[in-house]
Amino acid sequence: MFAAGAIAEEDKLDRAETGRVLRRSLQFAQPYRRTIWWAIALVCLSTMCTLAGPVLVKFGLDHGIGSGSARALNVAVAGYVVVVIVAYFVGRSQYLAINRAGEGFLRDLRVTVFDKLQAQSMAYFDRNKAGVLVSRMTADIESMGELIQWGLLQFVGAGLLLVMTLILMTAMSWQLTLMVVLFVAPVLGVASIRFQRQSNAAYLDVRERVGTNLSNLQEGITGVRVIQAYGRETEQERRFVVTNRALYRSHLHSVKISTWYFGLVEWSGIMSIALIVGVGGFLVHHGSVKFGTVAAFVLLLANLFDPVQQLSQLYNTVQSAAASLHKLYALMDAEPDVAEHPRPVQLPLEGELVAHAVTFAYDGTERPALHDVSLGVKPGERVALVGPTGAGKSTLAKLLSRLYDPTSGYVSYGDVDVRLASLASLRERVVVVPQEGFLFGGTIMDNIRIARPAATDNDVAAALVAIGALERFQEFPEGLDTEVRERGSRLSAGERQLVSLARAALVDPAVLVLDEATSNLDPGTEAVVEQALERLMTGRSVIVVAHRLSTVQRADRIAVIDHARLVEIGTHDELMALGGKYHALASAWARSQPVVDPSAGR
Repeated sequence: MFAAGAIAEEDKLDRAETGRVLRRSLQFAQPYRRTIWWAIALVCLSTMCTLAGPVLVKFGLDHGIGSGSARALNVAVAGYVVVVIVAYFVGRSQYLAINRAGEGFLRDLRVTVFDKLQAQSMAYFDRNKAGVLVSRMTADIESMGELIQWGLLQFVGAGLLLVMTLILMTAMSWQLTLMVVLFVAPVLGVASIRFQRQSNAAYLDVRERVGTNLSNLQEGITGVRVIQAYGRETEQERRFVVTNRALYRSHLHSVKISTWYFGLVEWSGIMSIALIVGVGGFLVHHGSVKFGTVAAFVLLLANLFDPVQQLSQLYNTVQSAAASLHKLYALMDAEPDVAEHPRPVQLPLEGELVAHAVTFAYDGTERPALHDVSLGVKPGERVALVGPTGAGKSTLAKLLSRLYDPTSGYVSYGDVDVRLASLASLRERVVVVPQEGFLFGGTIMDNIRIARPAATDNDVAAALVAIGALERFQEFPEGLDTEVRERGSRLSAGERQLVSLARAALVDPAVLVLDEATSNLDPGTEAVVEQALERLMTGRSVIVVAHRLSTVQRADRIAVIDHARLVEIGTHDELMALGGKYHALASAWARSQPVVDPSAGR
């Protein structure tokens, strides 16, 4: 269902697929079925009120004015007023009912889609652009708002009004009804088939263009620092103009399709009125029908062609909503690459973390990122993963922490295959600390508590004490209640990383996986974070993706990854004596260190 880099869709959503989508939506709307049935009942009553108007006009003309009966005319007028009042209150009630059900449906859909996205594994987000996924949660769901808020009522009401109007017209005069059907049906039938085919493809294209445009917009906003740093504003504007122009053309194409069809429907309605007046006048002259019947027919024609136009417009809306739902249901049906076992087991509190001949390739790539790698990390042991950029170090760390599952081989903890373990117990035993700690909107306290929502304020404070960072945050005017703002912009890079380390301390895991947690820090801040890291690593198994000689030398063992394979493993001294890959890397690191002049500062 999903192609690399984007969510792939079929070029056209056929009737069968549309039907399946709508049937699934009805099942999803089961909690609101009583409200929906109440709204439909009100729609039926509203339709009866609409049809009562022309009937009362016919009665007033034939039995009031035509027969000279003031009483019949008064009854027709009074009845018309009552019908209008009833129609007003019924219309108001039906819209309240359907909006209550519709907004509840959209609310549940948003929550379901968001929960599904949160349950997806890292590979899913490698395949799909964030902007397209945001489009699913915003543009695609909002495209259904129009259908939910008024479209469903109009769909039921217009269909019912169309059928009831034809029945009523036939009962009044089959001759006039036959004239209308023979004139209108062939034209609208052929035009409707063509319109459905064209509008179907056009609205699917619009939805795709919206997703692409939002993706470019998001990249332009989130990457604004890089764009401005390299003066790429013009290029970014050019890219957005291209996708925005494509969206404009797609919308314009859909409007052109709608315009010719709706114009044809309106023209057919006008010609039908002219036909009824001409033929009806002839029949009145010969006594075949009464004048009131012709007048009622003219009024009923509005009830006949208005529903046709509404149903045509609603077909667009339904197709747009069905296309959006199709995409959302495809997202909801996507199974996580890293899924919890149906009968998960709890991992032991301690144990050896072992990769057993693991091989892994990212989606869309033929060359494996890791090939037949075996590595064990004993309780309390520190293992550093080193090697050239792109060798597979971070990939191995991700496999050991089960952010991905290997293509072949497996990872175990305490002799238990981690694929059999509950994800909750796995995340309690193995915690990943990334290069840059991501902070959410809220306070420092809130961000640390993300690791364990049930933690008390004292638990959070204890986690900060464990890494030696409590005093630093207590110096803030608002202490741990300091708002970090979006992405933690109020804190420095080092402070954001301290929050990230405090999260890990709050979980108190058996294994820490560090993707060089100090590589993005300045020397002064790095020293503070290094001290916190040293506190955090004490007494735990540690796997660190290392890019600095100082970090590597503190490890108990060093695993060298090169060209997706584990080529060397041992202590620093052992590998230096071997004179292989590690010796070359360590020598390069040593040469890159700045030379300090002993006389400097004298």
